[in-house]
Amino acid sequence: MKPLMPFRIYNKAKATLPVEDEHWYRIKAEVQADQTVIEIYIYGEIGGWGITANQFIQDLKALDDGVSPVVAAFNTNGGDLFDGLAIHNALKRLGERCTSRIDALAASAGSVAACGAHRVVMASNSMLMIHNPWTWTSGDAEDLRRVADVLDQTLEAIIATYKAKAPDIDDAELRRMVNDETWLTAQEALALGLADEIGSGVEVKACLGQGATMKRYRNTPKALLDQLQDVQPAPSAQDDLPAQVDPPEPAVTDSAKLALMITQACGKAGISNLVEPLIDSTKLADEATVQAALTRAKTVRDLCVAARLPELAVEYVQAGLDAPAVRARLFDKLVGSGKGFEIDNSLPSADDEPEKVKAHLPNPSTIWSARRQATRKGA
Repeated sequence: MKPLMPFRIYNKAKATLPVEDEHWYRIKAEVQADQTVIEIYIYGEIGGWGITANQFIQDLKALDDGVSPVVAAFNTNGGDLFDGLAIHNALKRLGERCTSRIDALAASAGSVAACGAHRVVMASNSMLMIHNPWTWTSGDAEDLRRVADVLDQTLEAIIATYKAKAPDIDDAELRRMVNDETWLTAQEALALGLADEIGSGVEVKACLGQGATMKRYRNTPKALLDQLQDVQPAPSAQDDLPAQVDPPEPAVTDSAKLALMITQACGKAGISNLVEPLIDSTKLADEATVQAALTRAKTVRDLCVAARLPELAVEYVQAGLDAPAVRARLFDKLVGSGKGFEIDNSLPSADDEPEKVKAHLPNPSTIWSARRQATRKGA
């Protein structure tokens, strides 16, 4: 019998839409009322495109002293189930000193992760969403039957996490809610035992930058989608008054200085292999263009590394692609390869450090070519 190809358990969605959500992940230890508290913010997708279990576990291990309270704040549309389970287990190992705080939404794998804490506190206007596992795959009939078996097994893992948090919940009712993709209010989650306390509310619109992803689910509450609409404030009389600001510093326009700026920034960020592509793609037009390209290049590199295709970063930076376009291309390559996604939640060993890219100075001919093109464009 041939081995089952690796695959990834996704958020359940009818179609994959371009997502331009912002991700915010932060972990810190600070003194509050004469006691050190470790706070973790998981604001964004869980898994390869956002907050991975490996990153989470390593960062927590570096800060945890074994006695301080740990508060994990969630605002996530979900993501990879295996990463969610790994985060769930990491929180569960902390015991009674761990609290999950759902600030706006814990959906899909996010709800699995949040329920790992000893205590779950939901904001009064937050939501918890539970549903069936979902994936994509390819292969012959035998492959598809085995994938269906794995999905059944992962469903049991999901059920087990919720029942561990709420042991008195009716099994048949829980399975019905999971199958129906159920969105639970804080009050409903509390009644079921999936939450322990309802805290003060927050403005959901300010917390959720994930509107595009929310549309991928089939039963997203309309009230939640309405709150995600950006509301532009009406102009006030003060807007017409001239602002008293210091004059801006003159922008850098010299090609050599811009090339040096790229070289130094890339060296500092560990992306020296992207110096030449950045020079080519920006044409060393001006400082604003260069700064925007540098920010974009770092994001592109991170996405390619997460997809285990770091060699594509040079091509995508050269083409000037933004993050949504890179996500789409990486997704197409991974799906088109027929190999699926490999899942590895183990911590890397100390000897498994990423290979450092040797820094090198930009090619003078490239700078000269960019300068000539910029001059012709200006003419």
